[in-house]
Amino acid sequence: MPGHDHGPQIKNDELYEKLRDEGNSKEKSARIANAQAAHTLDHPGGTLESRSKDELYDEAKKIGIDKRSEMDKDELIHAIRDH
Repeated sequence: MPGHDHGPQIKNDELYEKLRDEGNSKEKSARIANAQAAHTLDHPGGTLESRSKDELYDEAKKIGIDKRSEMDKDELIHAIRDH
């Protein structure tokens, strides 16, 4: 489906299709494609490992990760990457 227009909700159709071809969910693909189009994909805080546990907790809360309050820093990093 190259060149397919996924509608106004998808801001970068090409990246969306690539992510879907790699096996990512529609939701995750849309979130990443839209973040890239809005230039918010790269966090100004650098790598996840360089962020504090509080920063990771806030990121996990923002993206809706359950049981984040029970996680240590490494678990938060893993949960964010897998979301």
